[in-house]
Amino acid sequence: MSARALHPLHHPDSSPASTSTREPLAVLGGTPAVTLDQAEAHRWPIITEEDERAVLEVLRSGALSINSVVTALEQDYTSWLGCTYAIAHNNGTGALHAAMHALDLQPGDEVIVPSATWWASIMPVLHQGAIPVFAETEQQCIGLDPVDVEQRITSRTKAIVVVHLFGMPSKMTELLAVAKKHNLKVLEDASHAHGAKYHEKPIGTLGDVAVFSMQGNKLCPSAEGGMLLTNDADIYEKAIRYGHYERLLPMVDSPNRRYAATGFGHKFRMSPLSAAVARTQLRNLPQRNAKRNENCIYLSERLEALGCFNTFLAPDNVDRVYFEFLIRYDPANTGLPIKDLAKALQAEGALVGAPRYPLLHQQPMFTDDTWKIIARPTGNAAHRRYDPTDLPRTILGNSLLLKLPSFPNADRALLDQYAKAFEKVLAQADAVPRESA
Repeated sequence: MSARALHPLHHPDSSPASTSTREPLAVLGGTPAVTLDQAEAHRWPIITEEDERAVLEVLRSGALSINSVVTALEQDYTSWLGCTYAIAHNNGTGALHAAMHALDLQPGDEVIVPSATWWASIMPVLHQGAIPVFAETEQQCIGLDPVDVEQRITSRTKAIVVVHLFGMPSKMTELLAVAKKHNLKVLEDASHAHGAKYHEKPIGTLGDVAVFSMQGNKLCPSAEGGMLLTNDADIYEKAIRYGHYERLLPMVDSPNRRYAATGFGHKFRMSPLSAAVARTQLRNLPQRNAKRNENCIYLSERLEALGCFNTFLAPDNVDRVYFEFLIRYDPANTGLPIKDLAKALQAEGALVGAPRYPLLHQQPMFTDDTWKIIARPTGNAAHRRYDPTDLPRTILGNSLLLKLPSFPNADRALLDQYAKAFEKVLAQADAVPRESA
């Protein structure tokens, strides 16, 4: 079921014509709409005595580098998601490096990737000698556009990196069909999507290999940590050999055991202290996700009623989560530029701003050809040029995004004040000062 169906909400009339929306704008000297203290509403991660006891248990054991708590966390993940194999890593970036190594990427191979994501989704491609090929983002789920992905496939394409951005599952039915048709591997970067589902299947179980991040602001945080998951024994063993050399010794029947003395030059094992926190956080994930979802969906429906926002409520057969709460603004009905809207909302006390991820295909790493220092491509791949004006739909869509808090601990009163701030500013859009004026 979609998030909208799961949470049928009733809220008071949010018409911009209401009396409260005609109060003087804060940007013009009026009283801000958001007056409640927001510190507790946005506090994350939530650390309790349960986390403290788990960390103290590891500390007192003295086993601070190798500890069974890491294996227990791996078992937690395989049980939770129904996967065969899990490997804990020092962070999500390390897990992505291992996943791309395990996919046997070779110099000159191409990997189709989104531009609208954190750099760790993409940069490990270069370290395998492979070449990122950026594709458009579709506008419904802000993931890779399956049609554009297929148009960018060549004889050198070997894999697709699918990012479930901000907790919204990508269009997996279509993307998996494209991958199957062209015999491509699919890596799910599920770092934002702990607990999300697609057609009743957990995100992180749909591709050939998946990675979750457990960095401190993620939905299932530790301190630093990452988890690689797969049902493929070959991918599992290759990921082990890349960054967990000591785990090769017990693998008596594996040809990879001969690399136990050296590994592949990386040490990616997870700190037991982080694993202890990750285990308690995973146990509390369902109810904490539910609170975020309830809050973000409530405010989403208030904002959608205003007629100029797409809040990315989940489509049918998708259960999204809210690592971050992004909405898309359409200025056609108001004539108010997004930067001026944001300034007016900030004056009202709303913590809004631009998305924090710059588009990667526009970064100097790619536009200045610096990527070749890392990838050292051969043959035709050496002639690839990255154009910052490519992906026009992605550029336009990204320019109209606003980032809100994800309200992990907020109560309804604060959400209503945020709704009032939006209603108030839009009702008086003509009066909002313009940056260019």
